[in-house]
Amino acid sequence: MEREYMDYDVVIVGAGPSGLAAAIRLRQLAAESGNDISVCVLEKGSEVGAHILSGAVLEPRALNELIPDWKDKGAPLNVPVADEKFLFLTETKSYSLPVPLLPPQTQNHGNYIVSLGNVCRWMAEQAEALGAEIYPGFAAAEVLYTEDGAVAGVATNDMGVARDGSQKDGYMPGMELRAKYTLFAEGCRGSLTLDLERRFGLREVSDHQTYGIGLKELWELDPAQHKEGFVLHSSGWPMDDKTWGGSFIYHLENNQAYVGYVVGLDYQNPHLSPFDEFQRFKLHPAIKPMLKGGKRISYGARALNEGGFQSVPKLAFPGGALIGCTAGFLNVPKIKGSHTAMKTGMMAAESIAERMAGGDAGYGTLDNYEEAYRTSWVHDELYKARNLRPATARWGMTLGMLYGGLDLKLFGGRLPWTLHHQHADHETLKPADQMPKIDYPKPDNEITFDRLSSVFISNTNHEEDQPVHLKLNDDSIPIEHNLPLYDEPAQRYCPAAVYEVVRDDDGSNPRFVINAQNCVHCKTCDIKDPKQNIVWTTPEGGGGPNYPNM
Repeated sequence: MEREYMDYDVVIVGAGPSGLAAAIRLRQLAAESGNDISVCVLEKGSEVGAHILSGAVLEPRALNELIPDWKDKGAPLNVPVADEKFLFLTETKSYSLPVPLLPPQTQNHGNYIVSLGNVCRWMAEQAEALGAEIYPGFAAAEVLYTEDGAVAGVATNDMGVARDGSQKDGYMPGMELRAKYTLFAEGCRGSLTLDLERRFGLREVSDHQTYGIGLKELWELDPAQHKEGFVLHSSGWPMDDKTWGGSFIYHLENNQAYVGYVVGLDYQNPHLSPFDEFQRFKLHPAIKPMLKGGKRISYGARALNEGGFQSVPKLAFPGGALIGCTAGFLNVPKIKGSHTAMKTGMMAAESIAERMAGGDAGYGTLDNYEEAYRTSWVHDELYKARNLRPATARWGMTLGMLYGGLDLKLFGGRLPWTLHHQHADHETLKPADQMPKIDYPKPDNEITFDRLSSVFISNTNHEEDQPVHLKLNDDSIPIEHNLPLYDEPAQRYCPAAVYEVVRDDDGSNPRFVINAQNCVHCKTCDIKDPKQNIVWTTPEGGGGPNYPNM
Protein backbone atom coordinates (compact mmCIF):
# COMPACT_ATOMS: atom_id res chain seq x y z
CA MET A 1 0.00 0.00 0.00
CA GLU A 2 1.34 3.41 -0.94
CA ARG A 3 1.44 6.06 1.73
CA GLU A 4 -1.08 8.84 1.56
CA TYR A 5 0.19 12.37 1.99
CA MET A 6 -0.97 15.79 3.08
CA ASP A 7 0.67 19.10 2.20
CA TYR A 8 1.20 21.97 4.64
CA ASP A 9 3.28 25.09 4.77
CA VAL A 10 4.70 24.07 8.16
CA VAL A 11 4.76 20.73 9.97
CA ILE A 12 5.74 20.70 13.65
CA VAL A 13 6.92 17.48 15.29
CA GLY A 14 5.85 17.51 18.94
CA ALA A 15 3.05 19.26 20.86
CA GLY A 16 5.13 20.47 23.78
CA PRO A 17 5.68 24.10 24.79
CA SER A 18 7.94 24.96 21.85
CA GLY A 19 5.89 23.21 19.17
CA LEU A 20 2.60 24.70 20.34
CA ALA A 21 4.12 28.16 20.76
CA ALA A 22 5.38 27.93 17.17
CA ALA A 23 1.95 26.87 15.92
CA ILE A 24 0.21 29.69 17.79
CA ARG A 25 2.68 32.31 16.58
CA LEU A 26 2.48 31.15 12.97
CA ARG A 27 -1.29 31.40 12.96
CA GLN A 28 -1.20 34.76 14.74
CA LEU A 29 1.12 36.12 12.07
CA ALA A 30 -0.99 34.62 9.30
CA ALA A 31 -4.05 36.41 10.67
CA GLU A 32 -2.16 39.69 11.04
CA SER A 33 -0.70 39.64 7.54
CA GLY A 34 -3.55 38.05 5.63
CA ASN A 35 -1.09 35.53 4.16
CA ASP A 36 -2.44 32.15 5.18
CA ILE A 37 0.07 29.67 6.63
CA SER A 38 -1.19 26.12 7.02
CA VAL A 39 0.17 24.44 10.15
CA CYS A 40 0.09 20.81 11.30
CA VAL A 41 1.33 19.56 14.68
CA LEU A 42 2.06 15.87 15.25
CA GLU A 43 2.09 14.44 18.78
CA LYS A 44 3.12 10.85 19.54
CA GLY A 45 1.24 10.78 22.87
CA SER A 46 -2.35 9.58 22.95
CA GLU A 47 -3.35 13.19 23.65
CA VAL A 48 -1.60 16.51 23.99
CA GLY A 49 0.11 16.52 27.38
CA ALA A 50 0.21 12.72 27.74
CA HIS A 51 4.01 12.64 27.50
CA ILE A 52 4.74 16.01 29.12
CA LEU A 53 6.75 15.68 32.30
CA SER A 54 8.33 18.66 33.99
CA GLY A 55 8.73 20.02 37.52
CA ALA A 56 7.17 22.46 36.89
CA VAL A 57 7.62 26.04 37.97
CA LEU A 58 6.86 28.17 34.92
CA GLU A 59 8.45 31.53 34.28
CA PRO A 60 5.76 33.37 32.27
CA ARG A 61 8.07 35.65 30.28
CA ALA A 62 7.56 33.96 26.90
CA LEU A 63 3.87 33.33 27.53
CA ASN A 64 3.41 37.03 28.27
CA GLU A 65 4.86 37.77 24.84
CA LEU A 66 2.89 35.07 23.03
CA ILE A 67 -0.55 35.52 24.61
CA PRO A 68 -0.56 38.70 26.74
CA ASP A 69 -4.14 38.08 27.89
CA TRP A 70 -3.51 34.48 28.96
CA LYS A 71 -5.23 35.07 32.31
CA ASP A 72 -8.43 36.13 30.59
CA LYS A 73 -8.20 33.11 28.29
CA GLY A 74 -8.13 30.72 31.25
CA ALA A 75 -4.53 29.54 31.18
CA PRO A 76 -3.98 27.01 34.00
CA LEU A 77 -1.46 29.12 35.90
CA ASN A 78 -3.32 29.11 39.19
CA VAL A 79 -0.64 28.96 41.88
CA PRO A 80 1.93 31.78 42.06
CA VAL A 81 5.06 30.97 44.02
CA ALA A 82 4.48 32.33 47.52
CA ASP A 83 7.50 31.05 49.44
CA GLU A 84 10.66 29.11 48.70
CA LYS A 85 13.48 27.38 50.52
CA PHE A 86 16.78 25.76 49.56
CA LEU A 87 18.20 22.97 51.74
CA PHE A 88 21.60 21.34 51.80
CA LEU A 89 21.17 17.79 53.09
CA THR A 90 23.50 15.47 54.94
CA GLU A 91 22.37 11.95 55.73
CA THR A 92 20.59 12.99 58.91
CA LYS A 93 20.49 16.80 58.93
CA SER A 94 19.44 19.72 56.76
CA TYR A 95 20.78 23.25 56.49
CA SER A 96 18.67 26.04 55.04
CA LEU A 97 20.44 28.51 52.76
CA PRO A 98 18.89 32.01 52.79
CA VAL A 99 17.16 32.52 49.45
CA PRO A 100 18.24 36.20 49.14
CA LEU A 101 21.86 35.03 49.14
CA LEU A 102 21.26 32.74 46.16
CA PRO A 103 21.81 33.98 42.58
CA PRO A 104 18.73 35.80 41.26
CA GLN A 105 18.47 33.27 38.43
CA THR A 106 17.57 30.57 40.96
CA GLN A 107 14.81 32.54 42.67
CA ASN A 108 11.15 32.11 41.75
CA HIS A 109 9.32 35.33 42.60
CA GLY A 110 6.76 35.97 39.86
CA ASN A 111 6.70 32.36 38.67
CA TYR A 112 3.86 29.83 38.81
CA ILE A 113 3.61 26.21 39.95
CA VAL A 114 1.85 24.43 37.10
CA SER A 115 1.05 21.14 35.49
CA LEU A 116 2.97 21.60 32.25
CA GLY A 117 0.81 18.91 30.67
CA ASN A 118 -2.28 20.98 31.41
CA VAL A 119 -0.57 24.13 30.14
CA CYS A 120 0.13 22.30 26.87
CA ARG A 121 -3.48 21.12 26.65
CA TRP A 122 -4.59 24.73 27.02
CA MET A 123 -2.03 25.91 24.45
CA ALA A 124 -3.33 23.29 22.02
CA GLU A 125 -6.81 24.75 22.39
CA GLN A 126 -5.44 28.19 21.56
CA ALA A 127 -3.58 26.86 18.52
CA GLU A 128 -6.63 25.04 17.19
CA ALA A 129 -8.82 28.10 17.73
CA LEU A 130 -6.40 29.99 15.48
CA GLY A 131 -6.63 27.32 12.78
CA ALA A 132 -3.71 24.99 13.42
CA GLU A 133 -4.35 21.27 12.96
CA ILE A 134 -3.14 18.99 15.78
CA TYR A 135 -2.96 15.21 15.46
CA PRO A 136 -2.23 13.31 18.69
CA GLY A 137 -1.51 9.60 18.57
CA PHE A 138 0.76 9.84 15.52
CA ALA A 139 4.49 9.33 15.93
CA ALA A 140 6.82 10.93 13.40
CA ALA A 141 9.19 8.10 12.54
CA GLU A 142 11.00 9.22 9.39
CA VAL A 143 12.28 12.48 7.90
CA LEU A 144 11.38 13.13 4.27
CA TYR A 145 13.86 14.84 1.93
CA THR A 146 13.75 16.57 -1.42
CA GLU A 147 15.97 15.43 -4.29
CA ASP A 148 18.35 18.22 -3.29
CA GLY A 149 18.60 16.91 0.27
CA ALA A 150 16.44 19.47 2.04
CA VAL A 151 13.96 18.36 4.69
CA ALA A 152 10.51 18.06 3.11
CA GLY A 153 8.40 16.86 6.04
CA VAL A 154 8.01 13.66 8.01
CA ALA A 155 6.25 10.32 7.79
CA THR A 156 4.40 8.64 10.63
CA ASN A 157 4.85 5.06 11.77
CA ASP A 158 3.09 2.25 10.01
CA MET A 159 0.21 1.02 12.16
CA GLY A 160 -0.76 -2.62 12.60
CA VAL A 161 2.69 -4.20 12.33
CA ALA A 162 3.23 -7.38 14.36
CA ARG A 163 6.25 -8.04 16.55
CA ASP A 164 7.77 -10.23 13.82
CA GLY A 165 7.37 -7.45 11.25
CA SER A 166 4.39 -8.95 9.46
CA GLN A 167 1.26 -6.97 8.69
CA LYS A 168 -1.71 -7.60 10.97
CA ASP A 169 -5.36 -7.21 10.07
CA GLY A 170 -6.08 -3.51 9.86
CA TYR A 171 -2.54 -2.65 8.78
CA MET A 172 -2.17 0.96 7.68
CA PRO A 173 0.98 2.42 6.18
CA GLY A 174 2.29 5.62 7.66
CA MET A 175 1.20 8.95 6.27
CA GLU A 176 3.51 11.55 4.78
CA LEU A 177 3.14 15.10 6.10
CA ARG A 178 4.91 17.21 3.52
CA ALA A 179 5.92 20.77 4.29
CA LYS A 180 7.89 23.75 3.03
CA TYR A 181 9.39 23.96 6.50
CA THR A 182 9.49 21.39 9.31
CA LEU A 183 10.11 22.33 12.92
CA PHE A 184 11.41 19.60 15.22
CA ALA A 185 10.11 20.00 18.76
CA GLU A 186 10.66 16.43 19.92
CA GLY A 187 11.91 17.30 23.38
CA CYS A 188 15.09 15.99 24.95
CA ARG A 189 17.05 13.44 22.87
CA GLY A 190 14.67 13.43 19.92
CA SER A 191 15.26 10.40 17.72
CA LEU A 192 14.74 12.28 14.44
CA THR A 193 16.87 15.14 15.74
CA LEU A 194 19.83 12.78 16.27
CA ASP A 195 19.62 11.78 12.60
CA LEU A 196 19.41 15.41 11.54
CA GLU A 197 22.47 16.28 13.64
CA ARG A 198 24.48 13.61 11.84
CA ARG A 199 23.17 14.39 8.35
CA PHE A 200 23.71 18.15 8.52
CA GLY A 201 26.68 18.27 10.92
CA LEU A 202 24.71 20.35 13.41
CA ARG A 203 27.04 19.48 16.32
CA GLU A 204 30.16 20.68 14.54
CA VAL A 205 29.63 24.11 16.15
CA SER A 206 28.92 22.98 19.73
CA ASP A 207 29.88 20.71 22.59
CA HIS A 208 28.14 17.38 22.86
CA GLN A 209 24.94 17.39 24.89
CA THR A 210 24.95 16.21 28.50
CA TYR A 211 21.86 15.00 30.35
CA GLY A 212 20.15 14.30 33.63
CA ILE A 213 17.27 12.03 34.44
CA GLY A 214 14.34 13.61 36.21
CA LEU A 215 11.98 11.44 38.27
CA LYS A 216 8.73 12.84 39.53
CA GLU A 217 5.74 11.84 41.62
CA LEU A 218 2.45 13.63 42.19
CA TRP A 219 1.31 13.40 45.81
CA GLU A 220 -1.86 14.29 47.65
CA LEU A 221 -0.57 15.53 51.00
CA ASP A 222 -2.09 15.59 54.44
CA PRO A 223 -3.65 19.09 54.53
CA ALA A 224 -1.62 19.85 57.64
CA GLN A 225 1.57 19.37 55.58
CA HIS A 226 0.44 21.32 52.53
CA LYS A 227 1.46 24.92 51.85
CA GLU A 228 0.09 26.16 48.54
CA GLY A 229 2.69 28.04 46.51
CA PHE A 230 5.68 26.64 48.43
CA VAL A 231 8.83 25.71 46.46
CA LEU A 232 11.57 23.56 48.01
CA HIS A 233 14.86 22.57 46.40
CA SER A 234 17.72 20.60 47.88
CA SER A 235 21.21 19.38 47.05
CA GLY A 236 23.61 17.09 48.86
CA TRP A 237 22.51 13.72 50.24
CA PRO A 238 21.85 11.12 48.90
CA MET A 239 24.31 12.08 46.12
CA ASP A 240 28.03 11.97 46.79
CA ASP A 241 30.05 15.05 45.95
CA LYS A 242 31.11 13.73 42.53
CA THR A 243 27.53 13.15 41.37
CA TRP A 244 25.25 15.94 40.17
CA GLY A 245 21.84 15.71 41.73
CA GLY A 246 19.12 17.49 43.63
CA SER A 247 15.45 17.54 44.48
CA PHE A 248 12.37 19.66 43.93
CA ILE A 249 9.08 19.77 45.82
CA TYR A 250 6.37 22.11 44.55
CA HIS A 251 3.08 22.59 46.39
CA LEU A 252 0.23 23.27 43.97
CA GLU A 253 -3.49 23.58 44.68
CA ASN A 254 -5.89 20.97 46.16
CA ASN A 255 -3.36 19.70 48.74
CA GLN A 256 -1.22 18.30 45.93
CA ALA A 257 2.54 18.49 45.52
CA TYR A 258 5.09 17.48 42.92
CA VAL A 259 8.01 15.57 44.44
CA GLY A 260 10.99 14.93 42.22
CA TYR A 261 14.67 14.23 41.91
CA VAL A 262 17.26 14.83 39.18
CA VAL A 263 20.48 12.83 38.75
CA GLY A 264 23.14 13.85 36.25
CA LEU A 265 23.75 11.03 33.78
CA ASP A 266 27.50 11.59 33.87
CA TYR A 267 27.63 9.63 37.15
CA GLN A 268 30.52 7.17 37.58
CA ASN A 269 29.25 4.34 39.78
CA PRO A 270 27.48 1.63 37.72
CA HIS A 271 25.79 0.38 40.91
CA LEU A 272 23.89 3.68 41.21
CA SER A 273 20.15 3.58 40.53
CA PRO A 274 18.57 7.02 39.99
CA PHE A 275 15.12 5.60 40.79
CA ASP A 276 16.28 4.17 44.12
CA GLU A 277 18.20 7.33 44.99
CA PHE A 278 14.93 9.22 44.54
CA GLN A 279 13.09 6.79 46.81
CA ARG A 280 15.84 7.03 49.41
CA PHE A 281 15.75 10.84 49.30
CA LYS A 282 12.12 10.79 50.45
CA LEU A 283 13.18 9.10 53.70
CA HIS A 284 15.31 12.04 54.82
CA PRO A 285 14.16 13.52 58.17
CA ALA A 286 13.52 16.89 56.47
CA ILE A 287 11.32 15.30 53.77
CA LYS A 288 9.54 12.26 55.15
CA PRO A 289 7.26 14.17 57.59
CA MET A 290 5.89 16.21 54.68
CA LEU A 291 4.83 13.01 52.88
CA LYS A 292 3.64 11.09 55.94
CA GLY A 293 -0.09 10.47 55.73
CA GLY A 294 -0.17 11.46 52.06
CA LYS A 295 -0.90 9.38 48.96
CA ARG A 296 1.14 8.99 45.80
CA ILE A 297 -1.06 9.54 42.73
CA SER A 298 1.20 9.42 39.69
CA TYR A 299 4.79 8.77 38.61
CA GLY A 300 6.96 9.55 35.60
CA ALA A 301 10.53 9.93 34.42
CA ARG A 302 12.22 11.85 31.61
CA ALA A 303 15.71 12.77 30.53
CA LEU A 304 16.52 16.47 30.43
CA ASN A 305 19.22 18.46 28.65
CA GLU A 306 21.88 19.94 30.92
CA GLY A 307 24.51 21.03 28.41
CA GLY A 308 23.23 24.60 28.21
CA PHE A 309 24.80 27.33 26.08
CA GLN A 310 27.86 25.33 24.96
CA SER A 311 25.72 22.42 23.76
CA VAL A 312 23.22 24.29 21.60
CA PRO A 313 23.84 22.94 18.07
CA LYS A 314 23.36 24.70 14.76
CA LEU A 315 19.61 25.28 14.76
CA ALA A 316 18.68 25.64 11.09
CA PHE A 317 19.25 23.45 8.03
CA PRO A 318 17.66 23.25 4.58
CA GLY A 319 13.91 22.89 5.07
CA GLY A 320 13.77 22.90 8.85
CA ALA A 321 14.97 23.88 12.30
CA LEU A 322 15.29 22.65 15.88
CA ILE A 323 13.27 24.36 18.61
CA GLY A 324 12.81 23.88 22.35
CA CYS A 325 14.37 21.11 24.37
CA THR A 326 15.30 19.07 21.31
CA ALA A 327 17.99 21.74 20.81
CA GLY A 328 18.79 21.94 24.53
CA PHE A 329 17.62 25.34 25.81
CA LEU A 330 17.24 24.31 29.47
CA ASN A 331 18.67 26.85 31.93
CA VAL A 332 20.38 24.59 34.47
CA PRO A 333 20.64 27.00 37.45
CA LYS A 334 16.97 27.91 37.01
CA ILE A 335 15.99 24.26 36.44
CA LYS A 336 13.66 25.65 33.78
CA GLY A 337 13.33 25.26 30.03
CA SER A 338 9.67 25.82 29.21
CA HIS A 339 9.97 29.60 28.84
CA THR A 340 13.03 29.30 26.59
CA ALA A 341 11.34 26.51 24.62
CA MET A 342 8.31 28.70 23.96
CA LYS A 343 10.46 31.65 22.91
CA THR A 344 12.53 29.62 20.45
CA GLY A 345 9.35 28.22 18.92
CA MET A 346 8.08 31.77 18.53
CA MET A 347 11.34 32.94 16.94
CA ALA A 348 11.33 30.08 14.44
CA ALA A 349 7.71 30.84 13.57
CA GLU A 350 8.49 34.51 13.03
CA SER A 351 11.44 33.58 10.81
CA ILE A 352 9.28 31.34 8.63
CA ALA A 353 6.50 33.91 8.38
CA GLU A 354 9.01 36.61 7.40
CA ARG A 355 10.41 34.46 4.59
CA MET A 356 7.03 33.35 3.34
CA ALA A 357 5.77 36.94 3.29
CA GLY A 358 8.62 37.66 0.88
CA GLY A 359 7.51 34.93 -1.48
CA ASP A 360 9.83 32.20 -0.19
CA ALA A 361 9.11 28.85 -1.86
CA GLY A 362 10.37 26.85 1.11
CA TYR A 363 13.13 24.34 1.79
CA GLY A 364 15.71 27.03 2.51
CA THR A 365 17.87 27.48 5.60
CA LEU A 366 16.34 29.72 8.27
CA ASP A 367 19.40 31.86 8.89
CA ASN A 368 17.11 34.57 10.23
CA TYR A 369 16.08 32.18 13.04
CA GLU A 370 19.74 31.62 13.94
CA GLU A 371 20.26 35.39 14.03
CA ALA A 372 17.11 35.92 16.09
CA TYR A 373 18.38 33.42 18.67
CA ARG A 374 21.81 35.08 18.87
CA THR A 375 20.23 38.46 19.65
CA SER A 376 17.49 37.17 21.99
CA TRP A 377 17.10 37.06 25.75
CA VAL A 378 17.29 33.25 25.48
CA HIS A 379 20.89 33.49 24.24
CA ASP A 380 21.77 36.03 26.94
CA GLU A 381 20.16 33.94 29.69
CA LEU A 382 21.91 30.71 28.67
CA TYR A 383 25.24 32.50 28.23
CA LYS A 384 25.18 33.77 31.80
CA ALA A 385 24.35 30.30 33.13
CA ARG A 386 26.86 28.43 30.97
CA ASN A 387 29.57 27.55 33.51
CA LEU A 388 27.68 26.04 36.44
CA ARG A 389 27.10 22.53 35.12
CA PRO A 390 30.59 21.95 33.66
CA ALA A 391 32.08 23.35 36.88
CA THR A 392 30.34 20.67 38.97
CA ALA A 393 31.48 17.98 36.54
CA ARG A 394 35.09 19.13 36.87
CA TRP A 395 35.34 19.95 40.57
CA GLY A 396 32.44 18.18 42.24
CA MET A 397 29.18 19.51 43.63
CA THR A 398 30.56 21.56 46.53
CA LEU A 399 33.28 23.48 44.69
CA GLY A 400 31.31 23.57 41.45
CA MET A 401 28.20 25.03 43.09
CA LEU A 402 30.36 27.54 44.99
CA TYR A 403 32.05 28.60 41.77
CA GLY A 404 28.74 28.79 39.92
CA GLY A 405 27.08 30.75 42.70
CA LEU A 406 29.89 33.31 42.80
CA ASP A 407 29.91 33.58 39.02
CA LEU A 408 26.16 34.23 38.87
CA LYS A 409 25.81 36.30 42.04
CA LEU A 410 28.89 38.52 41.87
CA PHE A 411 29.71 38.63 38.16
CA GLY A 412 26.29 38.07 36.61
CA GLY A 413 27.61 35.13 34.59
CA ARG A 414 29.98 37.43 32.67
CA LEU A 415 33.36 35.93 33.57
CA PRO A 416 35.47 36.01 30.39
CA TRP A 417 35.83 32.26 29.85
CA THR A 418 33.63 29.31 29.03
CA LEU A 419 34.08 25.88 30.58
CA HIS A 420 33.38 23.01 28.21
CA HIS A 421 31.87 19.58 28.74
CA GLN A 422 34.69 17.07 28.78
CA HIS A 423 32.97 13.69 28.57
CA ALA A 424 29.79 12.31 27.05
CA ASP A 425 27.55 10.68 29.66
CA HIS A 426 28.07 7.16 28.30
CA GLU A 427 31.85 7.51 28.75
CA THR A 428 31.93 8.14 32.50
CA LEU A 429 31.13 4.77 34.11
CA LYS A 430 33.93 3.06 36.00
CA PRO A 431 34.22 -0.74 36.28
CA ALA A 432 31.83 -2.21 38.82
CA ASP A 433 34.61 -3.88 40.83
CA GLN A 434 36.27 -0.47 41.37
CA MET A 435 33.15 1.23 42.75
CA PRO A 436 31.25 0.71 46.01
CA LYS A 437 28.00 -1.20 45.92
CA ILE A 438 24.96 0.66 47.21
CA ASP A 439 22.52 -0.89 49.66
CA TYR A 440 19.13 0.57 48.89
CA PRO A 441 16.31 0.15 51.44
CA LYS A 442 13.38 -2.02 50.47
CA PRO A 443 10.23 -0.06 49.60
CA ASP A 444 7.75 0.44 52.41
CA ASN A 445 4.85 1.13 49.98
CA GLU A 446 3.95 4.25 51.96
CA ILE A 447 6.77 6.66 51.24
CA THR A 448 8.94 4.54 48.96
CA PHE A 449 7.90 2.20 46.15
CA ASP A 450 9.25 -0.22 43.57
CA ARG A 451 9.59 0.33 39.83
CA LEU A 452 6.72 -1.81 38.62
CA SER A 453 4.10 -0.24 40.90
CA SER A 454 5.44 3.13 39.76
CA VAL A 455 5.13 2.28 36.08
CA PHE A 456 1.57 1.12 36.74
CA ILE A 457 0.49 4.56 37.96
CA SER A 458 2.18 6.23 34.98
CA ASN A 459 -0.61 4.66 32.90
CA THR A 460 1.99 3.36 30.46
CA ASN A 461 0.61 1.20 27.70
CA HIS A 462 1.93 -0.12 24.40
CA GLU A 463 0.28 -2.32 21.82
CA GLU A 464 1.78 -5.66 22.85
CA ASP A 465 2.10 -7.21 19.39
CA GLN A 466 4.32 -4.62 17.72
CA PRO A 467 8.04 -4.51 16.92
CA VAL A 468 10.20 -3.81 19.98
CA HIS A 469 11.08 -0.12 19.80
CA LEU A 470 14.21 -0.53 21.93
CA LYS A 471 16.79 -1.99 19.59
CA LEU A 472 20.27 -3.40 20.13
CA ASN A 473 22.98 -2.81 17.56
CA ASP A 474 24.72 -5.94 18.86
CA ASP A 475 22.75 -8.51 20.88
CA SER A 476 25.92 -9.87 22.51
CA ILE A 477 27.12 -6.67 24.20
CA PRO A 478 24.84 -6.65 27.29
CA ILE A 479 26.00 -10.06 28.51
CA GLU A 480 29.49 -10.35 27.04
CA HIS A 481 30.68 -6.78 27.72
CA ASN A 482 28.40 -4.76 30.00
CA LEU A 483 27.66 -7.53 32.52
CA PRO A 484 31.25 -8.48 33.43
CA LEU A 485 32.57 -4.91 33.29
CA TYR A 486 29.66 -2.85 34.69
CA ASP A 487 27.26 -5.45 36.12
CA GLU A 488 24.95 -4.39 33.22
CA PRO A 489 23.93 -0.93 34.42
CA ALA A 490 20.73 -0.88 32.32
CA GLN A 491 19.16 -2.87 35.17
CA ARG A 492 19.57 0.21 37.36
CA TYR A 493 19.63 3.34 35.21
CA CYS A 494 16.27 2.50 33.64
CA PRO A 495 13.50 3.91 35.90
CA ALA A 496 10.83 1.58 34.52
CA ALA A 497 12.18 -1.99 34.88
CA VAL A 498 12.54 -2.34 31.11
CA TYR A 499 15.89 -4.14 31.25
CA GLU A 500 16.62 -7.31 33.21
CA VAL A 501 19.36 -9.89 33.41
CA VAL A 502 17.67 -13.22 34.12
CA ARG A 503 19.39 -16.48 34.97
CA ASP A 504 18.58 -20.12 35.51
CA ASP A 505 17.78 -21.25 39.05
CA ASP A 506 21.41 -22.09 39.69
CA GLY A 507 22.54 -18.60 38.64
CA SER A 508 23.96 -19.68 35.31
CA ASN A 509 23.12 -18.76 31.73
CA PRO A 510 22.50 -14.99 32.08
CA ARG A 511 20.19 -13.50 29.47
CA PHE A 512 19.31 -9.88 28.68
CA VAL A 513 15.57 -9.25 28.59
CA ILE A 514 13.87 -6.12 27.25
CA ASN A 515 10.40 -5.45 28.68
CA ALA A 516 9.57 -2.76 26.12
CA GLN A 517 5.95 -2.54 27.27
CA ASN A 518 7.19 -0.82 30.48
CA CYS A 519 9.00 2.01 28.66
CA VAL A 520 8.03 5.51 29.83
CA HIS A 521 9.97 7.12 26.95
CA CYS A 522 12.57 8.73 29.21
CA LYS A 523 15.43 8.04 26.71
CA THR A 524 17.94 7.29 29.52
CA CYS A 525 19.02 4.00 27.93
CA ASP A 526 19.77 5.71 24.63
CA ILE A 527 21.99 8.16 26.52
CA LYS A 528 23.76 6.13 29.22
CA ASP A 529 24.47 2.74 27.65
CA PRO A 530 28.30 2.59 27.78
CA LYS A 531 28.68 1.12 24.29
CA GLN A 532 25.84 3.18 22.78
CA ASN A 533 24.31 -0.14 21.85
CA ILE A 534 20.68 0.63 22.78
CA VAL A 535 18.77 2.70 20.24
CA TRP A 536 15.42 4.21 21.21
CA THR A 537 13.01 4.36 18.27
CA THR A 538 9.40 5.50 18.13
CA PRO A 539 6.77 2.88 18.91
CA GLU A 540 3.28 3.07 17.44
CA GLY A 541 1.66 6.43 18.05
CA GLY A 542 -0.39 6.65 21.23
CA GLY A 543 1.90 4.29 23.14
CA GLY A 544 3.82 5.14 26.28
CA PRO A 545 2.77 6.97 29.44
CA ASN A 546 -0.45 8.92 29.87
CA TYR A 547 0.32 11.53 32.48
CA PRO A 548 -2.61 13.27 34.16
CA ASN A 549 -1.89 16.62 35.81
CA MET A 550 1.88 16.09 35.55
